[in-house]
Amino acid sequence: MAGARRSLGVDTMRRVDYWAGVPLCALSTLLLRLVPSRRRAAAPRNVLLIELSEMGSAILADPAMEEMKARGANLHFAIFTQNKASLDLLGTVPEDNIFRIRTDGLGTLLADTLRFLVWSRRKAIDTVIDLELFSRYTALLSGWSGAERVVGFHRFHNEGLYRGEMLTRKVMYNPHIHIARNFFSLVEAAYAAVPDWPPAKMRTPDGELVLKRAEPTPDALARVREKVGRAGWDGRRPLVLVNANASDLLPQRRWPRERFAALIRETLAHRGDALVLLTGAPAERDGLDDLARQVGDPRCVNFAGEIGFKDLVALYHLAVAMVTNDSGPAHFAAVTRMPTIVLFGPETPALYGSLGPSEAVFAGLHCSPCVSAWNHRKTPCADNKCLQAIGVGEVFALLRRHLDAVPAGNCLPPP
Repeated sequence: MAGARRSLGVDTMRRVDYWAGVPLCALSTLLLRLVPSRRRAAAPRNVLLIELSEMGSAILADPAMEEMKARGANLHFAIFTQNKASLDLLGTVPEDNIFRIRTDGLGTLLADTLRFLVWSRRKAIDTVIDLELFSRYTALLSGWSGAERVVGFHRFHNEGLYRGEMLTRKVMYNPHIHIARNFFSLVEAAYAAVPDWPPAKMRTPDGELVLKRAEPTPDALARVREKVGRAGWDGRRPLVLVNANASDLLPQRRWPRERFAALIRETLAHRGDALVLLTGAPAERDGLDDLARQVGDPRCVNFAGEIGFKDLVALYHLAVAMVTNDSGPAHFAAVTRMPTIVLFGPETPALYGSLGPSEAVFAGLHCSPCVSAWNHRKTPCADNKCLQAIGVGEVFALLRRHLDAVPAGNCLPPP
């Protein structure tokens, strides 16, 4: 849009978080000891969760949020404005309880930070659960929220990753279990009358790591059917989605573009009635034009920017399957019945796998995964051989099963 302000870059935000965050966390640790006792509550009631930068994590946290709702909590959430749409998919947090933080400049970031201090007190927040992995900025938001309980991941005996001593309940982050289970550890620590040390000596059954299903509205289905119809879909052809993009946060997650082109060509050769849509944001349209040209088949259509985020559930409802890099769409699709095939490299499905009907492809090179909480998800790798090691045939074998389950003349997979 003409005149729109650009968001702060990922590396800029990392530098600000370090160079400003470390001294501010140290100073805040001292100042908060001088502040009178915080708001008292017998049990968590007005609970604020903070997850700013990862849209997928906002989905993965939903089972833990449902657990808190079942315990009677009134949920609130703080998130970057551009990521807020992820909360809309399931609607677990009321609209009026979501605080948005803008990132289109340091001035607006500071202004929204000050607004947050007023908002958290007006909402009478008594418990904050910081879902971020060792962010100094969220530590500052949590510490100055006015809440009695401040729960988050603590470094304990690990070197580096200092973010002050503002947590009232410190939880050990476990890099060997799924992040959704780590989120349950934070909830357990928040509710424990007398927490263990360290907290969360517990186990989360697999049955609790389940997302509720989002169903498309009739209006959304009608809108999407009309737009997909303009791309050549007649309601009877199997619809396959391909997400060949990954966020700027970690571009190493991208499978080579020529592999996607080869996969799509093989898909269209196998099913002459198939239609492949290349999905993505409007800004990704030019890059996907190049992918469509590589495929060289009119049944492969660049669909980037054609529908809004609120209509994704309807699109996923109509599709047979989606092949995607490890990125937000894998988690957005998890709230629908559509199966996904997710390509992992710098991160591992053991920690960040989709909670929906999903199959992960992971080569498991010795160097992979190379990003974690300990390096703020920044890797020196400039040659993602972990994804280059994944062959087209391996991915197509998984996709073929979904294609073969759809009879000719039927646009939907088996229920």
